[in-house]
Amino acid sequence: MAIEMHRCLSMLALAAVALLLASPVCAEEEVNLQQEIQDIKQQTLELNRELFILEEELLYPTNTRLSVFLSYDVGEFFALDAVKLTVDGTVVTNYLYTQRQLSALQRGGIQRLYMGNVKTGEHEIVAVFTGKGPSGRDYRRATQLVVDKTTGAKNLELRISDSTARQQPEFTVKEW
Repeated sequence: MAIEMHRCLSMLALAAVALLLASPVCAEEEVNLQQEIQDIKQQTLELNRELFILEEELLYPTNTRLSVFLSYDVGEFFALDAVKLTVDGTVVTNYLYTQRQLSALQRGGIQRLYMGNVKTGEHEIVAVFTGKGPSGRDYRRATQLVVDKTTGAKNLELRISDSTARQQPEFTVKEW
């Protein structure tokens, strides 16, 4: 019985030594595993970005692409609430803004409202802006443009700005 007890204690001691020796290896393996996880995350992000670009190129080829952007340079004459965008009589975007999104636009941000495919030829673009106008009154205004889509991408910017001379907001469309 004493021999068995001595054997058990020896095995426990050997196990404790093995655990102590294995601990730095485990810590080192854990560091390596963490590094591998970070590398896989980075590769996944890069792959996701490449897939997104490929998806856009496949879904929206350059020769049929129409993109519409919104910029907002307004101070006191207009507070934007919503935008409704129509292409050839079909509503393609209906967007309601939060205060945070408006703040980003006022700091110089540009929002892509729409990206889609259209055939070559003339297309009617109508944007309806809803918000608060001068003196806090409800304000609804539309701007319209007929664009001639040729080969190559067509980019439009809907620009909202203050007109101090007229004491009203101005809604314009710019082709890039």
